[in-house]
Amino acid sequence: MEIAKLGEFGLIDRLTRNIEKKNESTKYGVGDDCAVLSYPDTEVLVTTDMLMEGVHFDLTYIDLKHLGYKSAMVNISDVFAMNGQPRQLTVSLALSKRFTVEDMEQFYEGLKLACDKWNVDIVGGDTTSSYTGLAISITCIGEARKEDIVYRNGAKDTDLICVSGDLGAAYMGLQLLEREKSVYYSQIDEIQKKMKEAKEAGDNPKLSILNSQLSTIERPDFSGKEYLLQRQLQTEARGDIVRKLREAGIRPTAMMDISDGLSSELMHICKQSGVGCRIFEKELPIDYQTAVMAEELNMNVTTCALNGGEDYELLFTVPIGDLDKVKEIEDVRLIGHITDQRFGQVLVTRDNQEFELKAQGWNPLRDENS
Repeated sequence: MEIAKLGEFGLIDRLTRNIEKKNESTKYGVGDDCAVLSYPDTEVLVTTDMLMEGVHFDLTYIDLKHLGYKSAMVNISDVFAMNGQPRQLTVSLALSKRFTVEDMEQFYEGLKLACDKWNVDIVGGDTTSSYTGLAISITCIGEARKEDIVYRNGAKDTDLICVSGDLGAAYMGLQLLEREKSVYYSQIDEIQKKMKEAKEAGDNPKLSILNSQLSTIERPDFSGKEYLLQRQLQTEARGDIVRKLREAGIRPTAMMDISDGLSSELMHICKQSGVGCRIFEKELPIDYQTAVMAEELNMNVTTCALNGGEDYELLFTVPIGDLDKVKEIEDVRLIGHITDQRFGQVLVTRDNQEFELKAQGWNPLRDENS
């Protein structure tokens, strides 16, 4: 069904008609000029992300359901990174005419799955037309007690540096998808070129053979690399780690989610906290599939772990006195410690060489030609 047939308000009604409130702070959601929220006793956390087709996602290899899920999770992750609890979400979309009502229902199905996982209410947004593809803007609203909020500027000398999960897998998943996309379309281009030549020569038998070849090009085989694809296409916010820290009685001194790469995020913490850091290559958590893929692509796996981005794991610092507690938390790895600012940001390699840490992660405003 064409979206124009329903119109803006008809589309919104269709996509949001089954949404039920989950949070007491949601007084009124979709259906009026504004949502009405109530946070009488806590601090309000607000974060916004924009995702642009061709910059942040490629619909060649991510379907709209997964895109909806990922779009919600990257915002929910920001609230967890402040040691807060996500509560509400607003969704704004700019759509070109190639998208149908059914496409948007798939997108919203993914959104709802992500929101249901963390009990988040979808309370509003906007839709408009686009001449250049799909643009997504999502705002997540959360809450936290004033004393619980964790900023980036609280790290102190001798604090321990920790990360959840593993690093570099999402980046390896992206490299895998980009490689297979290039191979797949190069085969199509080659056959289409030969078809054009056969058509111009009037060689109908050859044209028929080529047409058959075009329809039987094999899809990529991702066997053994499923985890890499999951990490790239099905982002997960680490609210479970926030809960485990709270249950262990640990309040991080600084925290961020890893969206642009470990090195970039760690340098943000160091800059805002006025400290240095020392991390150890041998302690970086790297999944087996990540290491295998890096070797296959002739890439340095440590570089991928430091700079890959889109892991959406939590990077945080804790007082040294919490060492025993944090070591007991499953899926958390101690990778280094905070130092005095004058010692800089240092990576210690496996053979004990020291290098200055560089922020080489994702930069959406970087000039690709520079």
